[in-house]
Amino acid sequence: MLNYIWISLILLGVLIAAGSDIADEAGNTYRNGMPLDVRFDVAKHPSPLRSTWEGTIQLSAGEFNTFYGPGAADSAVRQPAIISVDASGRSTVSMPIGESSPLRWREMARHAAEKDRLTASVASMKLTGDENAASVRIVVEPVRFVKLKAVTAAALDYAATAVNISIGLIGVMALWLGVMKVAEEAGLLRVITRFLAPLTRRLFPDVPQDHPALAAMIMNIAANMLGLNNAATPMGLKAMEELNRLNPRVGTATNAMVTFLAINTGGLVLIPATAIAVRAAAGSANPGIIIGTSIIGSGCATIAGIAASRILQRLRRYRRQEEPDNG
Repeated sequence: MLNYIWISLILLGVLIAAGSDIADEAGNTYRNGMPLDVRFDVAKHPSPLRSTWEGTIQLSAGEFNTFYGPGAADSAVRQPAIISVDASGRSTVSMPIGESSPLRWREMARHAAEKDRLTASVASMKLTGDENAASVRIVVEPVRFVKLKAVTAAALDYAATAVNISIGLIGVMALWLGVMKVAEEAGLLRVITRFLAPLTRRLFPDVPQDHPALAAMIMNIAANMLGLNNAATPMGLKAMEELNRLNPRVGTATNAMVTFLAINTGGLVLIPATAIAVRAAAGSANPGIIIGTSIIGSGCATIAGIAASRILQRLRRYRRQEEPDNG
């Protein structure tokens, strides 16, 4: 079901982006192919070896907003630019876009051929009475399908993030699964499981007391209580894998799975080590001050989650019905 929700959201995002881009094309939001008259103040004249003028494009906010539409610029335009002339006499303008650039050009530069830089062709250039200024008519490079490009870039970025997280988790999982295996071979897990048997018997009555799932769940809960989220993750995955071995209907969560998930969601913690480390790195004067409130908050959340799980398990509507084995 979750897969259908995700694919629906993706399709909805693509449709909205496509609709927005079509509206932009119909209204020519980015004024593709339309000339813009600007004043170019020359800061550095060309040398004999270079046919380039360095300077600043000057334009009032009103003129810019008249051309691009209301809100395109919030102040007068003072855009650094370089005008270059090639061997064929063709002139182009290169504009490095930064925080001081107008809003519309910043938006266009994110999707231009060269990121954070707009280029424009010079339709005409006329010197004014001031030798250090010229009236220039430019045509900025066309920018199209901005929203679809943004959706595609976001999808690729998050796909790369997912791969990085997965690869980064391999080492942690290998370490803690190895620790768990050593503890199992040494008999430590059996001792811990036996010590906590009265509690686990009440929380997970459907799970045999000598089953590996109990040991994995105990290790996961213990790691979460110490704020070691990375260490808890492989134990949680292992616990769910073992619980699924006891599941007569694969694909339907058992009562034990639901209760275990409620405990994890509640996030019972005694020492929020990760949060304390983040606060310390951010320069907090007292990074450990959150311990008390973390215990109270996570404790209430865990109790509420377990209570909701146990209550719903007793309702006929939420009770799992086992399918008969037809052999």
